[in-house]
Amino acid sequence: MSSFKSKFSHLPRAAAGPLTCPYKGASVLQSSQFNKGSAFPHHERDAFKLHGLLPPNIQTLDEQVQRAYQQYSSRSDDLAKNTFLSSMKAQNEVLYYNLVQTHLKEMFSVIYTPTEGDAIQNYSRLFRKPEGCFLNINDQERIDESLSAFGVVEDIDYIVVSDGEEILGIGDQGVGAILISVAKLVITTLCAGIHPSRQLPVVLDCGTDNEELLSDDLYLGLRQHRERGQKYDDFVDKFVQAARKRFPRAYIHFEDFGLSNARRILNRYQSQISCFNDDIQGTGCVTLAAMLAALQVSSVKLEDVRVVIFGSGTAGIGIADQIAETIATETNKSKDDASKQIWCIDKPGLLVKSLDQKLTDGQRSFARDDKDWSDNERDLQSVIKKVQPHVLIGTSTKPGAFTEDAIREMARHVERPIVFPLSNPTRLHEAKPDDLYKWTEGKALVATGSPFEPVNYKGTEYEIAECNNSTCFPGIGLGAVLSQCRLISKKMLVAAVEALKAESPALKDSNKPLLPDVQNVREISVNIAAAVIKCAVEEGLAQQDGIPDNDAELREWIQAQMWEAGYRPLVGEK
Repeated sequence: MSSFKSKFSHLPRAAAGPLTCPYKGASVLQSSQFNKGSAFPHHERDAFKLHGLLPPNIQTLDEQVQRAYQQYSSRSDDLAKNTFLSSMKAQNEVLYYNLVQTHLKEMFSVIYTPTEGDAIQNYSRLFRKPEGCFLNINDQERIDESLSAFGVVEDIDYIVVSDGEEILGIGDQGVGAILISVAKLVITTLCAGIHPSRQLPVVLDCGTDNEELLSDDLYLGLRQHRERGQKYDDFVDKFVQAARKRFPRAYIHFEDFGLSNARRILNRYQSQISCFNDDIQGTGCVTLAAMLAALQVSSVKLEDVRVVIFGSGTAGIGIADQIAETIATETNKSKDDASKQIWCIDKPGLLVKSLDQKLTDGQRSFARDDKDWSDNERDLQSVIKKVQPHVLIGTSTKPGAFTEDAIREMARHVERPIVFPLSNPTRLHEAKPDDLYKWTEGKALVATGSPFEPVNYKGTEYEIAECNNSTCFPGIGLGAVLSQCRLISKKMLVAAVEALKAESPALKDSNKPLLPDVQNVREISVNIAAAVIKCAVEEGLAQQDGIPDNDAELREWIQAQMWEAGYRPLVGEK
């Protein structure tokens, strides 16, 4: 990378060259951004007054990673490992990110789902040191003052904000949501090189309806039930406006908002600012990429595909929307006609128009005419029998919902059933991959919402694709940050999907997974970012000057601005 890093070394986010450190002595060691621990070379120990504060032997980053991995491995369970990594991140961010990057496949489930869910549930009990920005609904006048503690106009590129109502399949976690904001930002750094010093995790504490938290004497959040209505809307709006005023170039990523708010908030702001909702758009993009790859493998045309979605909450309707948008874009159908290729099921059964006020705005687009569906035809088994879907997607958090009868019924009508049990954590999956291969005699094309070991069926090994948003949303965010796009358009998301689909191993070997492994994600993020940036330029949404128009140079330009977990030389302030 050195050749193009020097070429683009003038860029403000260039990830090479010396860093200016404003601290001396113990303060350097207390800064996770500048701390190198035992790796400080002699001349930096001199310059920053570190002699006597460190043992004398100077080690390499690789040696530090080796020691840290031994310490990590000695921890008794995944939650203890998660806590160990959080502590390391607070001490030395380069060592933390290098350790996780080195062992990404092993550690991903510890730093994210499912273990991060356990950490969030235990946030108030495991609390040691605050990280991020805590805003509460009863103190709205202090929002700007609180944000001001995190820098000035040029300092923040990427904000993740959550109100904690629907966290990782575990529901309302109140103030513990700060950890999902932190975790998402960790992933943007690991997977797309977003600079950790240019990120801001935020929690909007609106109270909680989780009675277990409210009755816990150690709970750190507002001890009240969730505020809703106008006060809630005003709170969200004051945050968005304050964030845009203080950090006008920052991209805002909404995370784990509740069903009644997620789409409403996205709809309100997506035509005004550069923002994204991962539960709606990220889940939709990665699932669509896997589906498009599966359709290509099974020789089913997009204009003919029939899709059943079981679980029509934020994620399910986000996926339905993304599929409908793509069908409409690629086949020149209207959005209404494209929506007719998708059947959505939720707790009342198949969504039908007579449910009316019980439907969310997003669900209404997919509600079917009652006259076509009798009351006893609206369960999953009956819908599969009548629709004969090519694709079955689960976002219900209802374990075992995809029964043997349902899957065998599906396999009777299509050659290669495409089945995506996406609910997480693992215990909430609608079906296990080994059952899906057994029930379809090895014909299923499968992607899951959590990692699974390969399945061996009659001597053939099938690797299981994980519909992991982390292969998609970091690249989209990187493209948005570097292009300084005014908005995230539908075409930009379609471009991201196509870039991810192009990396599908199944397109070369149908026994391979439908999506690439997260281990290869940095290269994938470059491709996604390049697609997003080119689309932003074409649509007139990019505000950054000097974006290369040559593909090879654009990739170099992107990579030069991706942060890497390596120690850079430190220089003192002049």
